[in-house]
Amino acid sequence: MRSSHKHKKRKQFQTVNLKVRMDCDGCELKVKKTLSSLSGVKSVEINRKQQKVTVTGYVEASKVLKKAKSTGKKAEIWPYVPYNLVAQPYAPQAYDKKAPPGFVRKVDNPPNNAAVAKYEDPYIAMFSDDNPNACSIM
Repeated sequence: MRSSHKHKKRKQFQTVNLKVRMDCDGCELKVKKTLSSLSGVKSVEINRKQQKVTVTGYVEASKVLKKAKSTGKKAEIWPYVPYNLVAQPYAPQAYDKKAPPGFVRKVDNPPNNAAVAKYEDPYIAMFSDDNPNACSIM
């Protein structure tokens, strides 16, 4: 006879990186204690200077994020990647002045070069050798 209960699929061992706004030791301790209480969590590492929390274990990213938000802190999935992995790190979509040093915001779709507006200086056309009316000012 077969058993009627379904086996739960075991969660993958993974690392979840979050950006959590923390100002003091109390905030850091509260976040660490709350995230450590999640089932499946093996370790919680906090870098307050970068506002980064790294949770490793048999956890789901969505549940870790929800638990971090339950502390009352502003939390989101780590939005940054090293700037050398981005084709255009200083593009408006990627550049973030709040990002830690050496990081830029993760951009899913790189900007299309055809869509970038090219600035055309009107004085260059006015004094161009290709323009037959180039010296119309004089």
